[in-house]
Amino acid sequence: MNVALWILAIQGIIGAFDTIYYHEWRARLPARGKHSAPELRLHAARAFLYAVLFVTLPWMAWHGAWVLLLCAIFLAEIIITLTDFVVEITVRKPMGDVYAGERVTHAVMGILYGIMVANLVPDLILWWQQPTAFVASNPGIPEPLRNGLLAMAAGVFISGSRDLYAALGLPNGNWPWPRETT
Repeated sequence: MNVALWILAIQGIIGAFDTIYYHEWRARLPARGKHSAPELRLHAARAFLYAVLFVTLPWMAWHGAWVLLLCAIFLAEIIITLTDFVVEITVRKPMGDVYAGERVTHAVMGILYGIMVANLVPDLILWWQQPTAFVASNPGIPEPLRNGLLAMAAGVFISGSRDLYAALGLPNGNWPWPRETT
């Protein structure tokens, strides 16, 4: 579990960089109005799934049938990410395309996600064999890692909320960027 959580933490750091640098600073997606709304909705959905992972995996075990929901979350993230790769083509066309470094960042995050899920498989198998329940878990996970993932849960939830707010075209959803009219 510790290896998977450390990989999840690295994924969170890279994801925060991707969001702040590429989505916000370079592409200014929230300022692009309706044109970027499809991409922002996908980012929001994915962010909410990551918030669930960040807030639960370091603190609890998903026993029994809850493993199926956790696997559904893993699968949903993959589907959202693959859809995002396609949607980005249309959304980013006025900018030329997705930035080259951003594409590399996305590839690295995809690889890390697969490694993280693969490292969770032994835990998922053990959890599946238990009676259905959420169980407080402390398998020797370092407190700094737990607390870091908890902070990431808050950050990614806020980021997802911001993306959803902008995607819905709500007042000042473009903040701090001026609204683009093209």
